[in-house]
Amino acid sequence: MSFRFLPDQPAAAVRMPTGQTVLLDPLHRPSGSCIEVLEGIARVYCPCEETEGMTLAFLQPGDQLRTDRLCSEGVCVEALTPLCFRSDGEAGSGDGFDPVNEWTLQLLRIRHLGSAEQRLHALFGLLVRRLGRRCGPWCDLPFRLTHERIGELIGTTRVTTTRLISRIRQAELMEAPSGQAGMRVAPSLVESAPLAAA
Repeated sequence: MSFRFLPDQPAAAVRMPTGQTVLLDPLHRPSGSCIEVLEGIARVYCPCEETEGMTLAFLQPGDQLRTDRLCSEGVCVEALTPLCFRSDGEAGSGDGFDPVNEWTLQLLRIRHLGSAEQRLHALFGLLVRRLGRRCGPWCDLPFRLTHERIGELIGTTRVTTTRLISRIRQAELMEAPSGQAGMRVAPSLVESAPLAAA
C-alpha cells in the first residue's frame, strides 16, 4: 500500500489528485482537530496490517473526519476524485452526527444481507443516493471503484463481483463509459435497492 503522510502543520487547503492517498496519524494531530472535505470525494480506510484496505467511509464536501477518533495506527484518506480538504479545522458539534460512523454502520448493514447480489445492489444504491446525482435518464456516480474494492465492500471475491456487475450491465442498468472517470446507474436499480430507506 502506497501513501504519503499528511504534514503535521495544519493547512487551510490540501489538494490531492485522484488516486493519491495520505495517512492521518493521530499521534501528530492536535486533540479535537479534524479534516474537512472542501471539494471532491474521498474514501477512508484502515491501514492496519490485519485489516489493510478495509473501507470505513466515504466523505464528500462538508464532511468532517475527527482525528482524535482514529485507531492508534490512524486512517488513510484516498482521493476518488480530485480532492481538496482543510486539515486545520476544529470539529463541529454536528448535533451528534458523525459521517464516518454513519458510513461504517451502513456498510456493515450491507455486509449482513443474505446474498452477494443483494449486497452489490444495496451498495450501488447507497453510493448513488449519498454521492451521486440524477442526470436525465441516469444517476451519475463521479468515480469508479475496482471490482476488487467492490468485492471488499460486499464481502465477496473479485471474480464474483465481476460476474454480478456483468449481469447488471447486460440488463442495461449500469454503464461505465470509456474515457470517463465515473459511471451511470439506472434510477430503477437505485430505487429498488435493499435498505433503500436507510
